[in-house]
Amino acid sequence: MPHTSTVELSFEFFPPSTTPATLRLWRAVERLSPLNPKFVSVTYGAGGSTRERTYAAVMTIRDRARLSVAGHLTCVGASRAQTLAVAKKYRAMGVGHIVALRGDPPNGEANFQAHPEGYATGLELVSDLASLGFDTTVAAYPEKHPEASSLDLDIDALKAKQDAGASRAITQFFFENDTFLKFRDRAVSRGVTIPIVPGILPVEDFHKMSRFAQRCQTRVPDWMCKAYGNSNNQDETALLSTAICAEQCDGLRTEGVDHLHFYTLNNPDLTYNICRAIGVEPAPLGLAAGTSVA
Repeated sequence: MPHTSTVELSFEFFPPSTTPATLRLWRAVERLSPLNPKFVSVTYGAGGSTRERTYAAVMTIRDRARLSVAGHLTCVGASRAQTLAVAKKYRAMGVGHIVALRGDPPNGEANFQAHPEGYATGLELVSDLASLGFDTTVAAYPEKHPEASSLDLDIDALKAKQDAGASRAITQFFFENDTFLKFRDRAVSRGVTIPIVPGILPVEDFHKMSRFAQRCQTRVPDWMCKAYGNSNNQDETALLSTAICAEQCDGLRTEGVDHLHFYTLNNPDLTYNICRAIGVEPAPLGLAAGTSVA
């Protein structure tokens, strides 16, 4: 049964690179706005590769859909001055919330290499953003960051970001709730007190998700492989994904989670259906924080 208590939602989008992709993004925003998210975020490519498109998406979502927007910011391929110039441009746009990440290496590079005049770690970036008064969200990894030598050291890095001024953490996606709950308990035991928001990935394409999970070192349980292996068509897959993800979200709420962050991949229908399945009621037309973006 869906929970009757309220749950906060947030949604991640990525900036479009083509006209059809732009239309897809605006449809996603229009579809999900009536669910009244606490905020939405827009990703930022390595080395600023999507910088202008990210700016444009942030501005349009804020101005036309009237949603609270967080811009992503990474340390890759830029000096400290260049990185902070991006943050200040966000502020000039009226955006005071940043998702601060070290960032992944650019395509074709195996390891992160700091810019000679740039940030070596996400912690340094968080510290500077907090000193400038930004509401700063960071990443967390229930199965540890692929480059971390141990989960405890990874949690210690999260604690350091909290101490530097981070307001909350959003996790990498996971598929077994015990993974998140054990991580949350372990983080609390090591002094983490900021909210740890579970990152939820609705599965639209199981094979594509599996490849991504392998890169992130996220475990895909055997039962999921079998379930999707028995799915015969796209409609069955959509129903299966809705059921699996709704059950995951309900289980997390039972354990006290009051905020769910969805990685939408700019595909709104599956996320919308999952939110409805867990009892989230859309605002009446004209009363949602974001109405039509047409």
